[in-house]
Amino acid sequence: MAPDGKGRLLLVRHTESVWNKLNVFTGWVDVELSEAGKAHALEVGQSVKGRFEVDKAYTSGLIRAQQTLDLVMQGAGITGIPVVQDWHLNERFYGNWQGKNKAQMATKYGDEAIHAVRRGYAARPPGGESLEDTTERVMEYFDEIIEPELAEGKTILIAAHGNSLRALTKKLENLSEAEVPKVEIANGELRIYRFDGANSYVRE
Repeated sequence: MAPDGKGRLLLVRHTESVWNKLNVFTGWVDVELSEAGKAHALEVGQSVKGRFEVDKAYTSGLIRAQQTLDLVMQGAGITGIPVVQDWHLNERFYGNWQGKNKAQMATKYGDEAIHAVRRGYAARPPGGESLEDTTERVMEYFDEIIEPELAEGKTILIAAHGNSLRALTKKLENLSEAEVPKVEIANGELRIYRFDGANSYVRE
């Protein structure tokens, strides 16, 4: 619990995976962190050590986010709290593009089509999810499971992915459908929000 009694939400994008360097669409392919990613996650944890009393942690069903969470907690000295893994927090599902090189897909489908999917809200890759689809599943879970805990004044840590965190940012920063695809969250980036009441968050 925070000293002021207000809930805190700590969001961290997974650190570098072994596929991040390869310029491929990862999606739900379950790849691990690189050695650099593991070291980075520890550093992220060390940067917040002693700053927060974390009550509970959430992560996705994918190993790169789970490893990030474990190492952030290790670096921060966080132990003995409940940890929940749930697929609703997974990265966007990229369908037929998963495991494919982004440049090769641009050659096949055209730069505009790739841009529409990667930086649009409603466009889907073949057999995959749009950012809108991802936002719907992430927010349903957040609204039902996580936000009530923030309303109780708890401090919650979430380690997830670029697009699942974009989905959360849409709500937390009250972004439009045109604005949210432009949000860039770097590997290992930490964002902290204070819960100020229903649908009201302040970034700290």
